[in-house]
Amino acid sequence: MLEELYNTCRKELTGWCRAMTQDETLTDDLIQEAFLRALIHEKTLEMLQPAQRRAWLYRTVKNLYLDRLRHTAYEKVTEELPENPVEEGLYAEIDCEQMLQILPEEERVLFVLRYFQGYNSAELGKLFSLPAATVRSRLASARRRLQKYWR
Repeated sequence: MLEELYNTCRKELTGWCRAMTQDETLTDDLIQEAFLRALIHEKTLEMLQPAQRRAWLYRTVKNLYLDRLRHTAYEKVTEELPENPVEEGLYAEIDCEQMLQILPEEERVLFVLRYFQGYNSAELGKLFSLPAATVRSRLASARRRLQKYWR
């Protein structure tokens, strides 16, 4: 039954599909996929009249083509979407740089080392020959300045 369907419909179906797609490779792919599906649904097709089988093939090719169009449109949209994390990262870096510019140099250095590099106040005190309490005081001052600026 499938061999007969293939022999009677393939040329006509191929011509129709080529006119619809304007692409020979896509046409070959769609025809092959349609006949593969016919093989999978052979029991269903055996219950149909020859004209219904032919209509089933045409409808299958059309649906496969529409699915390809939808998938291609989706791929184009996703390819055009910007990489948000990269842009957000750039904005975050700019915001951070602007924020740090309002701090006096000694507070800025301590703030960066503490909150971006992970040093604690005792380690910073040793690095700068300051008591840990002085480091904590300068960090608190830096936080107050930033809070005033960003409110």
